[in-house]
Amino acid sequence: MEDKKVNYEKTTQATNIVGPWRIAWDRFKKNKTAMFGGILFLIIVLMCIFVPVFSRFGINDFILDQKKMPPSSEYWLGTDEQGRDVFLRLFLGGRTSLIVGMIAAGFTVLIGATIGGIAGYYGGRVDNLLMRFAEIVYSIPFTPTVITISGALMFSVDSKYKMYIVMFLIGILSWPGLARMVRGQILSLREQEFMQATEILGLSTRSRIARHLLPNTFAYIIVSATLGMAGAILTEASLSYLGLGVTPPTPTWGNMIERARNSDVFRNMQWLWVPPGVMIMLTVLSINLLGEGLRDAFDPKEIR
Repeated sequence: MEDKKVNYEKTTQATNIVGPWRIAWDRFKKNKTAMFGGILFLIIVLMCIFVPVFSRFGINDFILDQKKMPPSSEYWLGTDEQGRDVFLRLFLGGRTSLIVGMIAAGFTVLIGATIGGIAGYYGGRVDNLLMRFAEIVYSIPFTPTVITISGALMFSVDSKYKMYIVMFLIGILSWPGLARMVRGQILSLREQEFMQATEILGLSTRSRIARHLLPNTFAYIIVSATLGMAGAILTEASLSYLGLGVTPPTPTWGNMIERARNSDVFRNMQWLWVPPGVMIMLTVLSINLLGEGLRDAFDPKEIR
């Protein structure tokens, strides 16, 4: 009977074992603030995808006898100076701003995690070379450089390609901070027992970095990616507000807010610039709340 009881207890314990992803998800669900941020961000993304699809207006619909109309049952957020529906352009602009943020953050994570992982694992001359290069990039003043390059290319690049230039500039100048953080984490992890075990087992260098070292820095990478995405959205909005980012007729939240530079629009036509400003605020807030929750959920020190 005792042997059967012991076997039953072992079977029950094995059944109750769950993977780290399930544990992380359970931890994330308990964080109400993070859940709120995730749901809010999902709603914003879905609206940016589907509102333009089901709108009865088109991006190039110019209703010249309906210019500068205030919000109404027909035009929920009014119309702009060309008679275009602001509600439609708000979510078309959201598409552009979100794409810029996601791809710029992806550039940052890919470059930063790769360089930081290689530098931390190999050390020595490789580490010294890569970190000196990172310091050179880090020393470049971000805002003046982006403004200067965007201004220089403003008249030589078609407006529909300016979005890709902004993505590239933000991503290529934002990775050194993440690389240094990943390097520091890997320097402390590579001497631990589980890494010595991977060496004894004869795993390849690529496998050690990709499957055993980088996953332990996942929490830091997630935070960097989310904050980087929020920062990229704000940077794009700032550049577009100054006329150096994505330019009309391609709508973004930044170049929609740019109308507020006109004193008449600022005082009398708030429906042209308040909605995109509110959307930027809600999007950045939701991303930050989501990122903090994911960091806590995926922190390997907390998953036991």
